[in-house]
Amino acid sequence: MSNTLAGLIVKEQSGFYWVEAEDQRTYMCELRGRLKEEAKTSDIAAIGDRARISLRREEGTDVLMGVVEALAPRASALSRALRTSGKRGAGQAEREHVLIANADRALFVFAAAQPAPDLELLDRLLVAGEKSGIADLYIVLNKIDLARPRAVDQLFAYYEKIGYPALQTSALRGDGLARLRTLLADGISVFTGPSGVGKTSLLNSIQPGLGRAVKAVGGRSEEGVHTTRDSALVRLETGGYLADTPGIRSLAVWDIEPDELDAYFIDIQPYVLECKFSNCTHIDEPDCAVKRAVKAGAISRQRYRHYLALREELRDAYIIYNR
Repeated sequence: MSNTLAGLIVKEQSGFYWVEAEDQRTYMCELRGRLKEEAKTSDIAAIGDRARISLRREEGTDVLMGVVEALAPRASALSRALRTSGKRGAGQAEREHVLIANADRALFVFAAAQPAPDLELLDRLLVAGEKSGIADLYIVLNKIDLARPRAVDQLFAYYEKIGYPALQTSALRGDGLARLRTLLADGISVFTGPSGVGKTSLLNSIQPGLGRAVKAVGGRSEEGVHTTRDSALVRLETGGYLADTPGIRSLAVWDIEPDELDAYFIDIQPYVLECKFSNCTHIDEPDCAVKRAVKAGAISRQRYRHYLALREELRDAYIIYNR
């Protein structure tokens, strides 16, 4: 592979991958045949992946072309489960959809008001973040100009206590933008969260025109019952890359079995070994340390309810897919 270049996948669309290579050029690439076969069952290549490409020419065009020959192992992958359709998934009911590979940080964006923050969705995103292996997870609470400051502080004090920094921002007033710019200034960052939380305004406040640039990098494509958007990384003026994801209304967690879920709730996990039974589900078993901690106020009752709801959902899916 002496005639190859190393690079970063910065855009994905309809089976093509744009690779920003070490020669400072960007090449539109297809996967090598063996990688294409693997891609039928998994997202083997995604934005954020490090790739090695060989170059090729397309007669009659000036587009820089290439072929992805190899992909480096991932340090992290933020994923969700998608129902399969057509040839994708090799007969499995669900497959992994990688939102972004090798992100250094994930920022889960919600509004303080209009709409009110969906904490159940937030907890799902945090579980997916813990599963992903991304080093730093942040909560961004936008539109704080529309909410009472004391109420916002009380709502997210628990999350900060257990280790999730909560950044309060206002695209209108400029609150928190300097800290946000500093966070995004290097590495790869991903923004994700539900629609209507002011992400576009927030992006434009970080860098003029950024919201428009992010929207321009991909159209929309249909896959099964889900609508996914072609994804891309946008290089920031201050350094670093940013990936925005489509507005997420719900999130199907990928590759977590019901009995594993407590490990991804970082406030529940420390109590698991204190339970009487090693296979405790923390639902109705006697002498359950998790339930004691909930009763004592050491674990949020709301977070515990979200754990129970997600565990039941995973259990039902596990039964269906393993018949």
